Amino acid sequence: MKPSIAIQYALPHRLLSRLALWAARSENQAFKNWLIALVIRKFGVDMNEAAEPDPTRYASFNAFFTRALKDGVRRPDPDPLRLLMPADGKISQIGRIEDGRIFQAKGQHFTAAELLGDEAMAAPFAQGWFANLYLSPRDYHRVHMPWGGELVETLHVPGRLFSVAPWAVREIPQLFARNERLVCHFDTDFGPMCVVMVGALLVSGVETVWNGVNIPRYASRPQRQDFRGRGITLARFAEMARFNYGSTVIVLLPQAAVELDRLPTETPTRVGASMGRVLR
Repeated sequence: MKPSIAIQYALPHRLLSRLALWAARSENQAFKNWLIALVIRKFGVDMNEAAEPDPTRYASFNAFFTRALKDGVRRPDPDPLRLLMPADGKISQIGRIEDGRIFQAKGQHFTAAELLGDEAMAAPFAQGWFANLYLSPRDYHRVHMPWGGELVETLHVPGRLFSVAPWAVREIPQLFARNERLVCHFDTDFGPMCVVMVGALLVSGVETVWNGVNIPRYASRPQRQDFRGRGITLARFAEMARFNYGSTVIVLLPQAAVELDRLPTETPTRVGASMGRVLR
């Protein structure tokens, strides 16, 4: 095992993430301004797109990291039958789910049931489609709806907090099905759709627009919330959630209802761009 991977197994993931949570929410002027400036410089963050372009105006690093964009900077594909990219970032993998198995990298797979933490919920996606998008520290960290739908339930699945950087994805088996994650199930006009917010090392939180902060607390057992009958409906392109630090979002879709675009690994993505099409 490579030393960089061995370290991933040995690190106190949750302790480090709690420390990151504290640092990200600090409102100490000197500290938060230094940290924001460091990330902008190191990762080439484009502040011209931000609704607030002045980095010093953010109350904390987390406020900067989850910043809103100017109106019109991201727009949905004008074709109403196009599925939309849910996040800025890069394609980790995209394609068909084969007999319930999702390709990770280098011959590695995990199953839809392992990812979703529920065999029954995974069944409609057994021969379906998946899109796995990686968000880096430079990206916009709000996740939007690929298609309109009504929230059915969420499942907070406990797990590790391995890095989801490309080098870790290549080396750590079943990484996305092992990391802490929030599985969001929607009912759409073409059938079920899952959007999975995957935590990672130093990810200090996952928030949703309907429930606020979901992670942390870090789960010790699966925690299910039933939203049936509550009328929580989100439109295509609407914001649904955000990461308080960079990570991965995975979308699962049923077989016959949609067709995803064939995009190479590492293809840059932008919220609202085409991810595929709904078949009518």
